Amino acid sequence: MAEQFDPTTHPHRRFNPLTGEHILVSPHRTKRPWLGQTEPPQPTFLPEHDPKCYLCPGNERAGGQKNEVYDHTMVFVNDYAAVLPPPGPIAPAAPHALLTTQPVDGQCDVLIFHPRHDLTLARLSVDDVSRIVEEWIAVYKRRGTQEGIKYVQIFENKGAMMGCSNPHPHGQVWSLSEVPTIPATEFASFARYAVNPSVETSGAPRGPLDRPCLLCEYAHCEVGIAGSESRVVVKNDHFVALVPWWATWPYEVLLLPYHRHIPSLVHLNPAEKASFSNILSLVTKRYDNLFSCSFAYSMGIHQRPTPPLDKDEDNLDEEDNIAHLHLHFYPPLLRSASVRKFLVGFELMAEAQRDLTPEQAAQRLRACPEAHYLDG
Repeated sequence: MAEQFDPTTHPHRRFNPLTGEHILVSPHRTKRPWLGQTEPPQPTFLPEHDPKCYLCPGNERAGGQKNEVYDHTMVFVNDYAAVLPPPGPIAPAAPHALLTTQPVDGQCDVLIFHPRHDLTLARLSVDDVSRIVEEWIAVYKRRGTQEGIKYVQIFENKGAMMGCSNPHPHGQVWSLSEVPTIPATEFASFARYAVNPSVETSGAPRGPLDRPCLLCEYAHCEVGIAGSESRVVVKNDHFVALVPWWATWPYEVLLLPYHRHIPSLVHLNPAEKASFSNILSLVTKRYDNLFSCSFAYSMGIHQRPTPPLDKDEDNLDEEDNIAHLHLHFYPPLLRSASVRKFLVGFELMAEAQRDLTPEQAAQRLRACPEAHYLDG
């Protein structure tokens, strides 16, 4: 007689409906000893102002420009942008059908979160986080309505192990003339789900044209699961943060609205903005508290590619509103503040793999206190 399947001990695959990919879950490997690479500890105490930091108020940046003496947030064009403003050159004819080139232009902005060099999102007040949210909305609207821009990506890299070149709290906004691969894949998944005749009716909110929304349905399902099987880390009146069923990174978090379909930051009402700022603070504090360190991650906001025109803001049946606002947090830490996950070997050649189950990860994050460990 076959042994009864237990997802906490038996290897299995899980499906990610956003990307169409699977992940191999191997929970029996959590007891594996570790003799591999460890990361150096990140500095816990930094000065409030670093005269050598190119993001601190009043300092000179790497490109020679001088920063304003700003009080809250500040935005400037990246001195070393990954894409350049239009007009760009015309691509040469492809020498072969497999060797095509597609010119891309746009703009890259840096958004400084706060004048203090020693703070992070987790250490900021909710009011300060709210100012960042308003700045995200402003840059998204400004860049997303420029001619030729088809996509705006807001993101933050936190920590040296995630490639962050400066510890001063900041993020970036890249605006592109093409929709990148990952969000394009998600949009295609939303579109397929909305017209899938096999989707059963549930109590979940609906998307444009009263069609089912993949993430509305998923969030509705997750908030209804209780006990040890719950993947919810924290939720408030409008947003839920959870470790997704298909998580790749050990303590990955998906943050999204669950009470109604919201296509973008522009569509948030004042109460939803307040809830959004609040849950950003709660999630990042729990991250820091997990291993009592400044927890590294890459975070990105996925929403409709560009904002609606002012005249269309209330027309939720517009085609691009099939997108559902959500944030991905991808943190690398695995066992402690010094041991990280690597995507190598099987994961590069076959498919993603994890040891710790999403349910176990969510339980550990839920158990973390809401007050930051450095605040006593």
